Amino acid sequence: MIWFQILAILGIVALVGFFVVNRGTARASAGVKLLFVAFVVFGAYAMLRQDDVTWVANKLGIQRGLDLVLFLLVIAFAFTTVSTYLRFRDLEVRYARLARAVALQNAEPPHDVESRD
Repeated sequence: MIWFQILAILGIVALVGFFVVNRGTARASAGVKLLFVAFVVFGAYAMLRQDDVTWVANKLGIQRGLDLVLFLLVIAFAFTTVSTYLRFRDLEVRYARLARAVALQNAEPPHDVESRD
């Protein structure tokens, strides 16, 4: 089971790295959609054919199919968390730029104050 854990962690790092570098591109968006569909199909299959998932888990060195599904859920959760963080960070930068542009557009020149003696 150790080799599967190492492979899973390397997979997580590779996926996160890919989507950090390519975020906002059509390729990354298509990749996310394909991974989501594959994960949903796997989840439905795992619910219907639990013995098959246990067999796959055993071949990977994991004792129970439920553990395999749990590992995959942890990976999916970590990926979703990183993806959401990156999306919110990009939105914050966009809002800050928009706020600056609006502030500069509506700026008024300073009024000259005459000093009185």
